[in-house]
Amino acid sequence: MDLLTPGTGLIIWQTFVFLLLVLLLAKFAWKPILGSLKEREESIQQALDSAEKAKLEMAALKSDNEKLLREAREERDKILRDAREASNRMHDQAQVDAKKNADKIIEDAKAIIQTEKNAALRDVKAQVAMFSLEIAERLIKNNLKDDKAQKDLAETFIKDLKLN
Repeated sequence: MDLLTPGTGLIIWQTFVFLLLVLLLAKFAWKPILGSLKEREESIQQALDSAEKAKLEMAALKSDNEKLLREAREERDKILRDAREASNRMHDQAQVDAKKNADKIIEDAKAIIQTEKNAALRDVKAQVAMFSLEIAERLIKNNLKDDKAQKDLAETFIKDLKLN
């Protein structure tokens, strides 16, 4: 059994070497290892923070983009609505102007027609009067060729006159 149990001197030397190794590792290896681990942890944390910040910025940009898109759509709809209203107003105004022009042309035509009608009536009346005078003149000439007919006509006129 001596082979399985180590000697006391060996245990002391192994403990001394172990403690010396732990002290050397603590002084020269653990500090740099822990420093690099801490540095790596900080860089990972910074990367996570940057990623979170980028995510928040992306969400803010997305929100801003959606807002701008919504505003652009509203502006487009407003412009289209205004354009339709302007088109309708122009169309209505053109119809009103065309109706006014047509009414004015009709009124002018009616006035011209009335003027021409009145002129034609005057001409007709003048011609009728002239024809009437010519007919009366011919009738009187025919009826009053002899003296007896003239005397009878004068007496008829005197009888028809009522003297007060």
